[in-house]
Amino acid sequence: MKQFKRTTVTSALPYANGPVHIGHLAGVYVPADIYVRYLRLKGEEVIFIGGSDEHGVPITIKARNEGVTPQDVVDRYHGIIKQSFKDFGISFDVYSRTTSKIHHEMASDMFKTIEAKGGFVEQTSEQYYDEEARQFLADRYITGKCPHCGNERAYGDQCEACGTSLSPTDLLNPKSTISGSTPVLRETKHWYLPLDRHEAWLRRWILEDHREWKTNVYGQCKSWLDMGLQPRAVSRDLDWGIPVPVAGGEGKVLYVWFDAPIGYVSNTKEICDAHPEKYGNWEKWWKDEDSRIVHFIGKDNIVFHCIVFPAMLKAEGSFVLPDNVPANEFLNLEGDKISTSRNWAVWLHEYLIDFPGKQDVLRYALTANAPETKDNDFTWRDFQARNNSELVAIYGNFVNRALTLTHKYFDGKTPALGALTRYDKDTLEQISGFKFQVSSLLDSFHFRDALRETINLARVGNKYLADTEPWKLAKTDMERVSTIMYISLQIAANLAIAFEPFLPFSSQKLRSMLNITEFSWADLGRTDLLKEGNQLANPELLFEKIEDEAIEAQIQKLLDTKKANEAANRKSNPVKENVAFDDFMKMDIRVGTVLDCQKAPKADKLLQFRIADGLEERTILSGIAQHYPNPQELIGTQVCFIANFEPRKLRGMMSEGMILSAEDADGKLVLIQPKAKVADGSEVK
Repeated sequence: MKQFKRTTVTSALPYANGPVHIGHLAGVYVPADIYVRYLRLKGEEVIFIGGSDEHGVPITIKARNEGVTPQDVVDRYHGIIKQSFKDFGISFDVYSRTTSKIHHEMASDMFKTIEAKGGFVEQTSEQYYDEEARQFLADRYITGKCPHCGNERAYGDQCEACGTSLSPTDLLNPKSTISGSTPVLRETKHWYLPLDRHEAWLRRWILEDHREWKTNVYGQCKSWLDMGLQPRAVSRDLDWGIPVPVAGGEGKVLYVWFDAPIGYVSNTKEICDAHPEKYGNWEKWWKDEDSRIVHFIGKDNIVFHCIVFPAMLKAEGSFVLPDNVPANEFLNLEGDKISTSRNWAVWLHEYLIDFPGKQDVLRYALTANAPETKDNDFTWRDFQARNNSELVAIYGNFVNRALTLTHKYFDGKTPALGALTRYDKDTLEQISGFKFQVSSLLDSFHFRDALRETINLARVGNKYLADTEPWKLAKTDMERVSTIMYISLQIAANLAIAFEPFLPFSSQKLRSMLNITEFSWADLGRTDLLKEGNQLANPELLFEKIEDEAIEAQIQKLLDTKKANEAANRKSNPVKENVAFDDFMKMDIRVGTVLDCQKAPKADKLLQFRIADGLEERTILSGIAQHYPNPQELIGTQVCFIANFEPRKLRGMMSEGMILSAEDADGKLVLIQPKAKVADGSEVK
């Protein structure tokens, strides 16, 4: 494996239309911060890049709804997000934004370089134009009647009533949400990144050269490559964003998916230009073959960081490609998907109001339950248990006993190491071997397991004190007590270093109590970190118990949110008009087994199901791709579908039925499936 001189670590740019919550922290920012702090402790050259993603249609929609400018929106949330990260110790070297002047210049330059090399293709198409507002309309600015289910409020990209993926031209009676007028079709030209040209080398680079990538990352990339890559629009007709910087680009901006990842590079340039004595030239971090690039993201961004962004860098021609993309899965909250629109979240800025000074408790709980291989669930009861049973009862208890006993028997000074028993030697060997175990886990991005090994060292310390009982020996054998406390303090010192990547605030507090001023990862595993006579500070509690009342208040807050959402949903989604029983009986709803499921070619939002319906096989298209990023996981499961739905063409493909899904309050679609397996073709009655 190649050895690199330096590492560029990036974390996904949070979208600046709302604050950040625990899902963001668990999926991206705590893992990235753990890794960066670890590399720094090892003395490696590393830069940690973050920033806000501030362009795109959702921001313009929010601004319009609030009666403010898009800049007002991003200014507000950029400040909130940046402060939240600072409060939780996310140790960025730079946290900037994509509305900065330097980003606009760099994104424009990259577009022009790729365009000059023939890296884009130009295509003309017809799109809806609002003559009153004098602008082309993004898909979400168009509503109309769904041609499939009759929903009058379908969007230009999807009908959220039946889940069908749409194009704006599919809508009946389309209306502009900006002016309310009927839009007209006009020709417009856009630039496309021809991903199909890059497919061959991407397949080799990912599937052959990066088999070490996490299975969820590798699997999603393989699925996309196996479907065949299609050109992707680089520009769109909007007035909020980075103007397309070539002739013919008037009134058009760079698509947010194109400009956002360039933010990693522009933010690097920003900090390097400001502090060249510390960071050097920005190009060494992105163009030097001895530089390693690691992207920390959530699973919804895998394709962009593993396929699209590398294709952009390759098309530009002077950048190195990412070495690893350790994406995590999603974190749920109390058994339900985190949702900003439903306020079903634990917001970081609100957490610190309710739990001041307990940043490390949340960092610990999120890492211990990190969604590294599958979606995991955060519950307040588990949070409380992690704090009380592990941080307080194991780690904090050991440190407090070790320091308190040293102050009691040796005036707060590290005592001498005397004769060793077999048990002492075994304990010291455990300390010495600890570094290799944790290092190997951190190097391979297994942060949850690395944290488990670290808390286990605190367990070793607790057991050692409990077994040796120095408080009893103090009556008869102070030489033995001296040895016991010396070894206990060495364990505490190792914990102060080992926990630094995970729990930076409490580690700093512990180092102050132990009077450790200089430390590095190389020191981990040493059993002479505290020299004889080293003066300790007075012991303080590292952690404190969290009472039931505090947890019950958080649970009640979520229950109140759920009740409010249910009431709002009943109001905004009332039961439709009654239908005659005979009309209902005309629908033939059946159960079938999914024989195959994959994303439909040339249609990002469509899944193509092959269903065994009890008589034969049929193909059904469903617009739920964004809700099931790994469609092959559905193979072998059973779904409910309307069997006598008139076949229709979607994006040039015939669909023979309709898959049934349920939509929750935040728009997530979930397949309707039988709880127990039934025979294919069974009727739903």
